Parts: sequence; structure tokens; C-alpha cells
Amino acid sequence: MSGPKDPRRAFTLIELLVVIAIIAIMAAILFPVFMRAKEAAKRIACLSNMKQLGMAVMMYTDSHDGYLPMATNFSEPPDSPLRLWTGQVDPYIGNQQLVSCPSQPGRYGETWAERAEMTIGYSGATAYDPNGCVEGERDPRGCEGFTRPANVRLMDRTSEIGLFADTPAGPVSSKYRGYTFSPYNGPDDPVDPRMGAPLCSDRDLVIELNNLPPSQLKPIYARHQKRGDDSGFTNVMFADGHAKGYSAKSINAMSAGAAIIWRFR
Repeated sequence: MSGPKDPRRAFTLIELLVVIAIIAIMAAILFPVFMRAKEAAKRIACLSNMKQLGMAVMMYTDSHDGYLPMATNFSEPPDSPLRLWTGQVDPYIGNQQLVSCPSQPGRYGETWAERAEMTIGYSGATAYDPNGCVEGERDPRGCEGFTRPANVRLMDRTSEIGLFADTPAGPVSSKYRGYTFSPYNGPDDPVDPRMGAPLCSDRDLVIELNNLPPSQLKPIYARHQKRGDDSGFTNVMFADGHAKGYSAKSINAMSAGAAIIWRFR
């Protein structure tokens, strides 16, 4: 007749394997959830940065008779910090990290040489070039600046006008221009010309379309929850100061989707 069982009996090999299998299954289930939660937190932080940039833009326009900061001011020499929008709004933002999205930390574009490595871009429709495009031209594709600065007092439906969005970052030599995006390089909207879209995807279009010159790239990068099928999201900050997330699919659907006014000039 056997004695009582020892309560300190060790696990058998089979029991250990069962426990390990259960832990592995739970990890496989929970890890994607944790990763999605982490990415969602980064997207919210990026959205917060854009909202603060929106406040900086509004303070700038209040101080400059309604004129918006210029994405690029081509009347300034390349070594001037005022050539980029970052140098123009710098007195109003305080924290240079605001121009970077936590999902892909970039580099503050303080100089012309550093303009490519920013991950939040400002609308190229605000760019000023004395020798640039004239408002109302039939095909401004590749346009890098207009012959007069943009003034918010001449804009209607400001709550629909997109000014900031996520952008891809990388070396200037690889055609990246992360400090800005161009509203004029994507498809035209058949209903409302102002809602023609920038190039936009949750894939890096600078890599995919690298045969194009930089002036015809400057895309939006829907990096948040990206899957490579344009279901990824970009944050968009509007001219009235509010910000919201949109999928690349909805932006590419133009007036039938996100219905954002990109081409306000």
C-alpha cells in the first residue's frame, strides 16, 4: 500500500510542456494587441504635436496680418533659417520635438540641408516663390511655390483645409522632402478641383516612385497601423486648428472619401 503523495512533487515533463505551450499561445494572442496599443499611443502623441503646431500657425498668422507661414520661402537664401516654415514658427512652438512624429522620430529641419528628415510636413500650397506658379494655373503639378504668400483671410471653409500631415523622411540625396507635402502631385478630383489629393499611401512612395523628380513627389505617408494596402492612417491638421486621422484610402477617394480641401490656391 502506497504512502501519501508528496505535496512538493515536481512538475512532470508533460506538465511543463503544457504550461509552456499555454504561455506561448497567450503571448501570440496578446503581443499584437500590445503592439496595436503602443502604435495607437504614438499616433495620439503625433496628433497632439500637430494640434500644437496648429496653434503656432494661428499665432503666427495673428502676428502677420493673416499671412500663413511659408512652407518654403524661396526669396530667402538657402542658409537662412527663414527659408523653411520651421524657422518662421520657431518663436511660437518652444519645443522643436513638435515637428516630429513619435512613430518615426525625425530630425528638426533647422537648415535647408536638414529639410528632408522631418516626419511632419506642411502644405506646399503655402510656399512662396517670386518666380513660381501663378494661382489658378491649369496644371500646377510639380509647382514648388506661388508668386504671392497665402493669407488665411482670403480662405473659406478653413475647417476643411489640410495644412499638416505625416510625411516620409530620409536623405535629401534620395529625394526625400519630409518638411513638406505637395497637394498638386496626386490625382485630380472629378467633382471639386480643390479636393484633388496629394500623393498618399501607407507605403513609402518616395521609394516606389523614385523615377520622378523630387518636385513631383513630396507625398503624405499614412504610417500609423500601416499594412501596405493603404488602410494605414495619417494625421491631418486643418487651417482652423483641429486635427484628425484619415486612412490613405479615404484621402485617395477625395470628395467621395475624406473630402479634404488640399488645393486651396
